[in-house]
Amino acid sequence: MNGNQIEGLIGMTATLGILVLLVLPSVFGIVRDRRVDRQLRQAQKDQGRETQAQPQKSSSRSTVPSTATWYADGRRSKKFVSS
Repeated sequence: MNGNQIEGLIGMTATLGILVLLVLPSVFGIVRDRRVDRQLRQAQKDQGRETQAQPQKSSSRSTVPSTATWYADGRRSKKFVSS
């Protein structure tokens, strides 16, 4: 091998190394996303089995809005006009 071939080999190796460094974080992200998706699917299956075994109980409490909600509704309905 002469000097030009060695320089070319070093250049290609450096280019390949930079490419690997740029692509590696994306590959790690894809692998992590797939793992999280798999865990979410498994948790959803497990939750589905639990809900089939025991029906969900409804609350006996009424669903009356709080005082803050009533106050906010009244404030939202007013139109502020600058004159």
